[in-house]
Amino acid sequence: MNILFHLYLSGDDPELLVGNFMGDFVKGPLDNTYPSRIRQGLLLHRKIDAFAQSDPHFQRSRLRLPPHYGLYRGVLIDLFYDHFLASEWTSWSDVPFAEYLAWAQQLVEKERPILPPRLQELASPIFNEILPSYQKVAGTELALRRMARRLHRANPLAEGGGELTRHYAGLQEDFSGFTLAVQKFSADFIASLDETSPRFPRG
Repeated sequence: MNILFHLYLSGDDPELLVGNFMGDFVKGPLDNTYPSRIRQGLLLHRKIDAFAQSDPHFQRSRLRLPPHYGLYRGVLIDLFYDHFLASEWTSWSDVPFAEYLAWAQQLVEKERPILPPRLQELASPIFNEILPSYQKVAGTELALRRMARRLHRANPLAEGGGELTRHYAGLQEDFSGFTLAVQKFSADFIASLDETSPRFPRG
């Protein structure tokens, strides 16, 4: 759940950002339950996830982790990349990190009624506790331990924080290459949305 990455890749479009933020909590076909631009944000989220699965930098990061993590390797890399984005924020954005989170939270809160119920509960902790904690390795490790406890089945996520420290330099290099690639992919995809589906003000 690389929430920070998905927010960042939404650019400055409010509804696109909210849809992208919701992505991990909305499953199945995208119907008219949500406004058009929110649906496009949900679609962007899915496209970014699909891009990561075929990107060589992301796959290199996954393969740095021991095989016993299995499918959880992708989850770990998601959080590791959020850590690198948070800790290197000034290299990727001109907006101060705390200011950006406050801005994004304001946009999300404005659309609170359409958020999935579970996300309505989590929105405030995400912006005020979880994402700020990603700036430190210890905060990322704590997030993984909490995630491990929330899952209903046995999983190795709690021990994954050690892998971040163990492979830090290599993962950081992968992250930089992936970020440059996914920035271009996301920008091109958003541009294609704007070309094919011009936006109109809400009535």
